[in-house]
Amino acid sequence: MAKVQILGIPQSTYTRVVCMAAHEKGVDYELVLTPPHSEGLLAVSPLGKVPGLRHGDLELFESSAICRYLDSAFDGPPLYPSDPAEAALCEQWISAVNSHMDRTLIRQYLLHYAFPKGADGNPDRAAIDAAVPAVEKELAILDKALSKTGWLVGNAMTAADLNLAPILAYLSGTPEAGPVIGRSAGLGRFLENVRALPSFAATEPPARAA
Repeated sequence: MAKVQILGIPQSTYTRVVCMAAHEKGVDYELVLTPPHSEGLLAVSPLGKVPGLRHGDLELFESSAICRYLDSAFDGPPLYPSDPAEAALCEQWISAVNSHMDRTLIRQYLLHYAFPKGADGNPDRAAIDAAVPAVEKELAILDKALSKTGWLVGNAMTAADLNLAPILAYLSGTPEAGPVIGRSAGLGRFLENVRALPSFAATEPPARAA
């Protein structure tokens, strides 16, 4: 059978999600370094967003669809609960993280540190300060959800946790969100749980040059 190819860049949270999913399923895959909106990516992902997947004749884009395929097509521990209620909760959190929290936590906050556009190449303080209240609100929602077990659904890792893990890992190193995460029991426990996963260590993005 053809080898699974994941098209994307390791710094992307969504690329890391599908790479973690592949690791969790024991899939032998190749990460093909493919920047957003590049010709190679557009051949698979017409919106130009990472990641994409190629497996034989199959081409997929959107991380949630890719994770579903990896879970269904390969043996290994399931990424989605079999219990109907827990399966619905898993989809709920995937949707919340991808549709809402990614926009606040990454687009409106974190990217100002990753790609500074303020004066003299510094982060835009006004934009960051404007985003902080919403960031704190969403972290509080997540902390409450994670407070019981350190996972979003039930007592074990699911695809919902894979979608959240790369985001919180980045946020934990920021000046405003980092301290909030550090003093939040649920968020802290979650990060301890995911950092213990071999899939998390195996997909650690390379450090940025100083």
